[in-house]
Amino acid sequence: MKVLKFRDMKPEDSLLLTFDGTFDPQVPWESDLGPFLQTLEEHAGEWMPDVVEGKRRRKYTHAAIWKALEENRGERVTTIGLYRTRWPALSMTLTLYSSTTPPRLDLLLQVQPLSFFTEAERCLQLVEMIRTWASRYPVSHASVHSLADRGLAGAPSFGRDMQTSIRDGFDKLYEVSWLNVFGPKLVEAVGRERMLSTPAWRVEELPNGCVLLVTRPTAADYSSDEARLAQARAHVHLRPDLDFDTVLRTLRERSATLAPVEPRFHPDVAPLLSRVVDAAAIHDRQRRIAELNAWQPPEPEEWLPAGSALPPDVEDTQRALEHYSYLAELLVALLHTKVPSVFEATPESLTDVDYQFWHEDFPRVFEREHIDARAVPAIGAYLGEVLVRNLGGQWIPRKKLEEAQVRIGGRVWLPFLRAHHYMRSCQSLLDSSLTQLYRVAERHRGA
Repeated sequence: MKVLKFRDMKPEDSLLLTFDGTFDPQVPWESDLGPFLQTLEEHAGEWMPDVVEGKRRRKYTHAAIWKALEENRGERVTTIGLYRTRWPALSMTLTLYSSTTPPRLDLLLQVQPLSFFTEAERCLQLVEMIRTWASRYPVSHASVHSLADRGLAGAPSFGRDMQTSIRDGFDKLYEVSWLNVFGPKLVEAVGRERMLSTPAWRVEELPNGCVLLVTRPTAADYSSDEARLAQARAHVHLRPDLDFDTVLRTLRERSATLAPVEPRFHPDVAPLLSRVVDAAAIHDRQRRIAELNAWQPPEPEEWLPAGSALPPDVEDTQRALEHYSYLAELLVALLHTKVPSVFEATPESLTDVDYQFWHEDFPRVFEREHIDARAVPAIGAYLGEVLVRNLGGQWIPRKKLEEAQVRIGGRVWLPFLRAHHYMRSCQSLLDSSLTQLYRVAERHRGA
């Protein structure tokens, strides 16, 4: 049973729901969590989970939920996941902490794309679902907002170190999201009268003392100026120590940071840079696109005019070629699990190799001695083999690897020297990518 994974979808913003509630571990799960599931089923609609994951995946049913909880039961923590097999994608993690005081029911729910929540009725159903949950399972805090905007806000740490953030949670009003449920402690800290008089689309006191606050009817347009004004007014009302103009300016800056930027990457490395951008955190994606639009890879220096080529200086040419082939196979052995295309030795496989080394931050993570002694020769040989196989190149072997050349048209290329430059740093994996050298060599092969 295959579920939709966010990593397999086009990167875009998601709706993120966090719910820090409580439950009664003395009551059977069927009795205590049954209302939770019933509320989910009544209001989720088109994003309702259809898969439950414990030790294995099962079709969503209440029985599957109880089975998953039972097989994942721990002395202190029990966690299960709920997902979807169809668009929109859903990742829902339900965690029960039985050893805390009081016992906690924590929910982390993500729906992609956020644009799914453009319709007011769909958002209203979401509000009603959380209202019902918070009335039945008292919360310290719950929120619904854009995943990207939360990232820019610094959630969930909000500038604190990790240990402090885990220990204290949302212990004061750091931020106002599109939807908020403030627990009794937060309400009393702010002042119940002040909380209930917040200028917002919906403010409601729940029977257990929590307060539900929703800034606007719809979630997906959180970055519009109207939404930012509503967010700023609510935040400053609840935190009179803050300056309205400063808060609004910060929110508008966040909207500008998240505004879509059209990729205009250098054509030689566009496939590689697209993958680099896709790996960025969603809140950093547009800034990264703008940065890479402005960046130009340096022209490769690892070449000579064919008339200046160094002649072969090895005693046995065939043995030297076999050695290069052996070195290239070492790279295949190193990467074949993570980069299956490395077997094919194509231009596209060079891009896959570039991205994998960049993704792993290979030059920083591994010891320099091993990189220079093992990785650089393997990478250089592999690059040379790709040039030979795909561009009709011819090896000109040399005793020193960094002097070995591949003749293509009116130029000779030095793949081992390129590999040496390539492995200097994570940035050099982009500045001296294998992909770019291949594309430049391809353009000059007829010259």
